[in-house]
Amino acid sequence: MSDSGLPNRAWRVFATGFSFACFGLGAVLMGFTAWPLLRLSSRNSRVAVARVQRAVSASMRLFVWLMKSLGLLTYEIRGREKLAARGQFVIANHPTLIDVVFLVGLMPEVDCIVKQALWRNVFLRWPVYWAGYISNATGEGLVAACVRALHEGRSLVVFPEGTRTRPGEPPSFHRGAAQIALAAQRDLRPVTITCEPITLYKGNAWYRVPPRRPHWILAVGEPIAIAPFLAAGEPQPLAARHLTQALEKGFDVSVAQQSGGKN
Repeated sequence: MSDSGLPNRAWRVFATGFSFACFGLGAVLMGFTAWPLLRLSSRNSRVAVARVQRAVSASMRLFVWLMKSLGLLTYEIRGREKLAARGQFVIANHPTLIDVVFLVGLMPEVDCIVKQALWRNVFLRWPVYWAGYISNATGEGLVAACVRALHEGRSLVVFPEGTRTRPGEPPSFHRGAAQIALAAQRDLRPVTITCEPITLYKGNAWYRVPPRRPHWILAVGEPIAIAPFLAAGEPQPLAARHLTQALEKGFDVSVAQQSGGKN
């Protein structure tokens, strides 16, 4: 089926709505069946949460497969093998609504920071609850919770922007990711995400599909060392500020290079 033309565009609007409906209904169904059973499958809470996270990861991969099979997107993962090790602190830019779907699908066991509002969402509250994800409403305890997850050998994924990027704007990071990295003394694994043509961005309704099928690229980079920022001997707030500025610059360059390299 050609990417251009009114019939194809109408199909992609319908198929997008169908995909998100399947996502929501699947989350509710699994939230009342498989995921709570997995959470109760072991007296060891860490083992039980890991089982739920693997199940959530599988459901994310299924969702991406569904959208690809329906002709809604294509994608490529560069450096997938770099995400295999556990205990990594992964940070990514956030251009589209389904960035977290890709990342969680790529990492079978990973903790995420999620907005407190998701606990009030009838569709999304169940995966975040049963998988033991970290709420951003914990205030000062947020950094401590993230550091604890990393010290326990679990991987963590964070979007330093805190929300989706508006097209054409440079990344603007909060300092939370840098504070976590410095407190945990853990290097960061960057993942640069681009989507062309851009879709599902902030302020863009799901039914406003682009003129042609979008293509995602997720490029997993080399670790960003925090040793130089620790060795500088600066107070942690200042070190976090400088690390955040370095991350913003690095992602800005990576996104520009990745976008320029598309066909």
